[in-house]
Amino acid sequence: MSGMTEVSSLTGRLLVATPALADPNFDRAVVLLLDHDEEGSLGVVLNRPTPVDVGDILEGWADLAGEPGVVFQGGPVSLDSALGVAVIPGGSLGERAPLGWRRVHGAIGLVDLEAPPELLASAVGSLRIFAGYAGWGPGQLEDELVEGAWYVVESEPGDVSSPSPERLWREVLRRQRNELAMVATYPDDPSLN
Repeated sequence: MSGMTEVSSLTGRLLVATPALADPNFDRAVVLLLDHDEEGSLGVVLNRPTPVDVGDILEGWADLAGEPGVVFQGGPVSLDSALGVAVIPGGSLGERAPLGWRRVHGAIGLVDLEAPPELLASAVGSLRIFAGYAGWGPGQLEDELVEGAWYVVESEPGDVSSPSPERLWREVLRRQRNELAMVATYPDDPSLN
C-alpha cells in the first residue's frame, strides 16, 4: 500500500457501518476519517453523544459547540483525550485557514483545543468535541473494507453537526443515489422481522 496517492486516500470521507459489522463499538456507526494513509487511519464516530456537557471538560469551548452541546464518544481509543472538529463556512474556498484550525477536507477541519477559543469564535460554523477516536493500523481498514464491514461515502459539512446524531446512520445512507439508500431501512433487529 506504499505510495498511496491523494485519489486513494479516504481522508474526509465517511465510513458507514454495514449491518454485518459485528463490533459493538461500531454498531450503526458513522465515522469521519480525519487521516488515512499508508501508516493507518484515524477517525471519529459522529453519532455517539455522551451525557457529558462540553462545558464540564472544556469550559472555554462550550459556547462554540453545536447542539446538543455534549461531548461525543469518538471511538474506543484514548477516551481520556479530546479532539475538536469544526466546520468553517467558506473554509473550502482556498481562503487562509484561521489560526487554531487545520483543514481535513473541504470546510471540515481539526481544532487545536490548546488554542484560545476566541481565535476561532468568529470563523466557526459548528464545532463538535470528541472523547477518543477510532484507529486502524497499516492495512487494517483496507482489510475491513474488503470484508464488507463499511460503506465508504462522501461526507457533507452538516454531518459533523447533525442536530439528530441518533438518526445520522439512516440519513447518510438515505441520501445515497444507489442501493445503499435501501440499507437505511434495515431493521435494528432483523430477527424481529
